[in-house]
Amino acid sequence: MAEQEYDLSEREYDLLVIGAGPAGSEAATNAVKLGVRVALVERHKLGGTCLNYGCDPTDTLLQIAHLNYRARHAQKFGLSVTVEVNWATAQKFVQQVMTTIRGGSEARARAKLEQQGIDLFEGDAKFISPHEVEVAGQVIHAKRIVIATGVQVVAPPIDGLQEAGYITHVEAVSLPELPRSIAIMGSGAMAVEFSQLFHRFGVQVTVLESGDELLPGEDREMADCLCAILSQEGIRFEANVAVERIARDAAGKHLHLRRDEKAAELIADEILMMLPRRPVLDSLTLGAARVQYSATGIPVSATMRTNVRHIFAAGDVTGGHQFSNRAAEQGKLAARNAFAKRPRRFKEPLVPWILSTDPALTHIGKTEEELRARKIAYRAARLWLKELDRAIMNDETNGLVKLLVGEDDKILGAHILASTAGDMLAPVALAMNAGLPITSLAATILPYPTMAEAVRWAAEKIVSEEEM
Repeated sequence: MAEQEYDLSEREYDLLVIGAGPAGSEAATNAVKLGVRVALVERHKLGGTCLNYGCDPTDTLLQIAHLNYRARHAQKFGLSVTVEVNWATAQKFVQQVMTTIRGGSEARARAKLEQQGIDLFEGDAKFISPHEVEVAGQVIHAKRIVIATGVQVVAPPIDGLQEAGYITHVEAVSLPELPRSIAIMGSGAMAVEFSQLFHRFGVQVTVLESGDELLPGEDREMADCLCAILSQEGIRFEANVAVERIARDAAGKHLHLRRDEKAAELIADEILMMLPRRPVLDSLTLGAARVQYSATGIPVSATMRTNVRHIFAAGDVTGGHQFSNRAAEQGKLAARNAFAKRPRRFKEPLVPWILSTDPALTHIGKTEEELRARKIAYRAARLWLKELDRAIMNDETNGLVKLLVGEDDKILGAHILASTAGDMLAPVALAMNAGLPITSLAATILPYPTMAEAVRWAAEKIVSEEEM
């Protein structure tokens, strides 16, 4: 019956991409350049989490929050500034930024993709066979498929949570008005970013972590240093805290806590749920395509291929670190490998990431904890920003550059805590990808005075120790 309703020739594609976030968008736009016929499925908004609810709006709001903070603390520079926050205007600017990055309105972005030769389908994708996917009643046939459906937040089963209500990052970037106080559940990268964002807009912030580590996965020294700076600002961090139940009344949302067998209560106007997110898989009916998966995602090879030869997966849905640059690179690689005679491998250890706090924390390669656990010999060099001329001039001396170097002088990991940490990491990322030794960084003359010099001076410390 379906064959009578639709012309099969119009629904046969060389590549079908499911999901239009960073991974899916990169897969589709790179595949169409190969001259193949491409279809792209998206059930909600183009751009995925990063553009619509993640790093793009969050980082924009953080930039506004940082400007607000610096203006309020400008007296030490001889500046007298009166600052008034207009949250509605800030929100308008965020929307303007998102529109610009998207390339226009949602309709305009869709039109641009179609102009490139990418056919767009709206709705949930459901496998009905290894080569067939149903979307909004239409059956799409594809020779090759890339799954890039991303992740979603799943609320824990806490008594009273649903009745009291909560928000996630989706609502947090577009709140109609700021709450007076907020409790953030979770202490990952986004949770810590939101903690400073709201705090610098005048919100009382408490971060609750059930485990014993804040910012798990980061180098412990760097994470502790950042959290200490944020605590000095006035953000409250609580580790080893269990939220047993939540109730709501006119005074706010009451979080009943337990820590070290002691009961406590926290009252907040709003609850921001930032706990780990799980891959979006349930609606895909992957069993029909014989694709293996688990609660943590779809396992893939280094070439992004699933257990089914013609089906690939990329981005957050594959598990691991949830960063847009990682997802985009995997999507690009999946599209290439789907048609390549010699597939390329994804270099997971060399994916850098950044927390856009102030100071920012960026990371590439291994942490000290990982090197110790694997019993890998290394040397560490540290340069505190209070030793750097540019940082002193900028009054940005709260920070640290740490380089971890192996016995062969190759860089094993780099961690930078500084206002411009993302830009400062660039030469290290290049050196690591090119396999350059630490001596190359130490011998590179940089402009003076700049924050990037901190990387060179840290590298020089290791080289100087070897020469002595």
